[in-house]
Amino acid sequence: MAYKVNYNFQKAERDRAKQAKKEAKLREKQAAARGESGETEDHPTESELEPQPATTTTPD
Repeated sequence: MAYKVNYNFQKAERDRAKQAKKEAKLREKQAAARGESGETEDHPTESELEPQPATTTTPD
């Protein structure tokens, strides 16, 4: 059976991606206007401060 192209679905996917990109750009612009940056600071997060359990690997 041959592949049947679904143009409406493809267009809907492109439109969703375009809208998501626009919204991300708008959020970034609003954050910049408020003086916030999307980057994290050099301070360690809580998860980095917690001790991690020691894991050992055995050779196969």
